[in-house]
Amino acid sequence: MAGRPSRDSPTRVDPRTGRPLPEGIRWRVDRQRYQIRVVGPSVDGGAAERTRMFLTLAEAKRELAKMVAGRNPNGSMTLEQWHEKYWAAIESSVRPATARDYGVAWRLRVKPSLGRLRLEDITSPMIESAMVAWSGGASAKNDALAVLSRLLDGARRSRFIDYNPGREVKRPSMRESVSPVSRALTLEQVRMLLDLVPEGAYRSYVAALVYTGMRAGEATALRVGDVDFKRGVIRVSRSLSPGQRGELIEQSPKSHKSREVPLIEALRPYAEHAARGKQASDLLFSGPDGGRLTNHNARRGVDWEKLRKAIGRPELRIHDLRHTFATILFDAGASAPDVQATLGHSSLQVTERYSRAREGVALRAGAALDQMLGDADGPASKMAQRKSPARGNSPKMAQAQRGLER
Repeated sequence: MAGRPSRDSPTRVDPRTGRPLPEGIRWRVDRQRYQIRVVGPSVDGGAAERTRMFLTLAEAKRELAKMVAGRNPNGSMTLEQWHEKYWAAIESSVRPATARDYGVAWRLRVKPSLGRLRLEDITSPMIESAMVAWSGGASAKNDALAVLSRLLDGARRSRFIDYNPGREVKRPSMRESVSPVSRALTLEQVRMLLDLVPEGAYRSYVAALVYTGMRAGEATALRVGDVDFKRGVIRVSRSLSPGQRGELIEQSPKSHKSREVPLIEALRPYAEHAARGKQASDLLFSGPDGGRLTNHNARRGVDWEKLRKAIGRPELRIHDLRHTFATILFDAGASAPDVQATLGHSSLQVTERYSRAREGVALRAGAALDQMLGDADGPASKMAQRKSPARGNSPKMAQAQRGLER
């Protein structure tokens, strides 16, 4: 059995100076490189030995010092190698639809730009530079940053790296450039829309979206038993969304909480017609042939492109029907907390984007200030006007001044 190389061994002597090499550094004649060897925790939880090669002794010393100070040898693993080992943990911790989006983000954005880099070499500026070249809008880039951050978080918890640089990167704003209020339909456009949709399953489905504000997946998953016709409410407790292979998967709503939405009189005839002859466990809204309705096949069934042009809204999306309901609720006088609860928003800040309360705020603020300043200056202002020689000598000038003050 080979023992430890002696101090005189060629592997322990620096060929460039003839001096003994520091402990932990060897000279590899076959590679013409300095080698360091360190032991640290492995991916599987045990111990792992890693070697690194360097052209100069100074580089080997610096890296060895880092390792001795606590740098993990698994930090030299590339992001792509770590993804192969850790992806299953990420996939099992998120919704199937989210896992599908993360998979696309990894393949199209993260892997091509950062996959070849070592975990320990990835920095926030590198991520920001890569993000500039990523295709897609804010949502697609946020998916890429999310999967990258989850990978780096796993590496940090495994003590492979000291911190997660992905958390220092500012996420692209998801706030739409166009206000959701401006995307909402008017009541007249709502009536036109429903008149143009063919009578039957598709019209009932579209009416449910615009008169309840449910997400398309929530309306698709609705069952007859979820509608309480006596109380006039609909319980939203599940949602259908596509899995990684396109199959529909039933799960909790986006907020992970059940909620109730009103069954208003405008929607009641559609809901009653859709429920007629069905059991409580049957889907409330199903296609003409009894299959599942989704926003995709509904768009095809109603010829969405033609329909939205007919009402003068060529940019209209199915999701804008949810915007419409939220805006109508605010216009009807509902409070922000009530609108938030009805729509299932995670925060009040999201809900308030649908309110028109800020419209005309400058005029209202100006009128209030004019009133306050006018009341405060009343007696003193009139006294000053009477004492002013210029105003006393020129009634027309005084009248003009009072007009400006108003």
